[in-house]
Amino acid sequence: MRNFSDSHEWLSINTATLRRQEGREVPLLDILDQCAAQGVRAISPWRDQVATAGLTATSRAVRAHGMALSGYCRGGMFTYTDAPGHLAARSDNRRAVDEAAELHAACLVLVVGGLPGALAGKAAYTDITRARAQVEEGIAELLEYAKGAHMPVAIEPLHPMYAADRACVNTMEQALDICDRLDPGKTGALGVAVDVYHVWWDPKLREQIARAGKSRLLAFHVCDWLTPTTDLLNDRGMPGDGVIDIPLIRGWVEAQGFAGYSEVEIFSQDNWWKRPGAETLAACIERHCSAV
Repeated sequence: MRNFSDSHEWLSINTATLRRQEGREVPLLDILDQCAAQGVRAISPWRDQVATAGLTATSRAVRAHGMALSGYCRGGMFTYTDAPGHLAARSDNRRAVDEAAELHAACLVLVVGGLPGALAGKAAYTDITRARAQVEEGIAELLEYAKGAHMPVAIEPLHPMYAADRACVNTMEQALDICDRLDPGKTGALGVAVDVYHVWWDPKLREQIARAGKSRLLAFHVCDWLTPTTDLLNDRGMPGDGVIDIPLIRGWVEAQGFAGYSEVEIFSQDNWWKRPGAETLAACIERHCSAV
């Protein structure tokens, strides 16, 4: 396993981690400036933040700072109830690929969607098998477009608590089954984003990371699962503050040849988002270098 203690050259900051500072929303370009000032050389921005800042301005800032993108958040949300919904999802995901390509992201991360309408409080149907079929259909369509743009796409399995509203692909095994069916040659065009917050509990995790291998391990996200958790979405912990054995999982991932960034992604409405950005960023760097 790589030794991170000497520097934070392999640290990436998912910009959700710093999007709120001292209770206020912070512009993406300011976040990039903060990261660059602390020698952080990689980020993973969210599409809504890029849309607000402007794609051209974001691309220019990334280049000016000499930064890489460990990923781009996010494509997906493939489920639908009718033909217009299907077309809208397809169009939006193609735009996401184009944006990721403009920003030279390592991959486009896919949060695949759950039961359509559930995120807004009213699911249009309750057949999760149907939703999963729509997800696979959507990924198959997007994959062909993404190949043309030379943009790898990474399925991010989400914890089962999100199966209804955000992602009906909930384990590495499910994600890799889709990869096997759609990209049997392991071309590198389709793979997975391993987010420890979502998969740490899985008794098959080590086995499935080995199954993925180097060609399908496209991104690695870290934060921690706090006990007790006060909010299932917005109470993620700083690495080392919870119950996830992050070094163990990183060791499994790196044993397969993954040599990319360790991306800190924290949603923390009652803790880190209330603190100054400099304090949060310093904690990310310290935890990264202490091998958590």
